[in-house]
Amino acid sequence: MILIFLSLIENLFADGCYICTSGSADHCRDYCRYIGSDTFDNRKKCQDKGCKVGGTASCPTASNYKVCSAKASVSTSEFFASNH
Repeated sequence: MILIFLSLIENLFADGCYICTSGSADHCRDYCRYIGSDTFDNRKKCQDKGCKVGGTASCPTASNYKVCSAKASVSTSEFFASNH
């Protein structure tokens, strides 16, 4: 039961990245990170950050990429407190 719960939590907070094409803001030069699925809302958040979305990709781990974030500014404790 606990493993199922942990798996659901992991999927709930799974990150993905959009590839930012040329003409994107410098801080979003390469990628924009989002939480969850590829949705219109996530694309819009990244576009609002300055990313010209060109597709999806796994998020890079190398430090030489510029990656902005469309993540919500709600902390994990606030998320769980509001969804009990």
